[in-house]
Amino acid sequence: MTKSSQVDQDLIRAIAELLNKENLAEIEIEQEDFRVRVTRSYPSENVSYAAAPQYIQAPQHAAPASIAPAGSVPAAAAASPEDLASNPGTLTSPMVGTAYRSPEPGKPAFVEVGTKVSEGQTVLIIEAMKTMNQIPAHRSGTITRILVQDAQPVEYGEPLVVIE
Repeated sequence: MTKSSQVDQDLIRAIAELLNKENLAEIEIEQEDFRVRVTRSYPSENVSYAAAPQYIQAPQHAAPASIAPAGSVPAAAAASPEDLASNPGTLTSPMVGTAYRSPEPGKPAFVEVGTKVSEGQTVLIIEAMKTMNQIPAHRSGTITRILVQDAQPVEYGEPLVVIE
């Protein structure tokens, strides 16, 4: 083994340690004629979010009718989480992350209640691991409910909007 290949392996080990320490998914370094890219994948059942507690949120439950805010939908007319999950118009989160309703701060939201959308049209963005992921409408129709606030943490499978 030559000295340069030993240095390269030491560099790769150092980069891999940095990747783990900083909880990154990928690092790429290029110098002159040397280029190294180190990536890692996350097994779905072993992902730890302890380093980013702002993404952890207790499940939200509908408030009892006796303490519902003024102007809210009566409890009998409110859809339960089971109703939303079985509704074919409900678009659910494909990942854990933070939902954003507009393309950037200060810009108008992608959609509002009453907006007509086409299948594939972006309805919101979910930031996951510092990557902005556009979330497209799964069907054409009209937005009848928006179930998340801007910058709200969301879980995998959580209902985001209803398109009828």
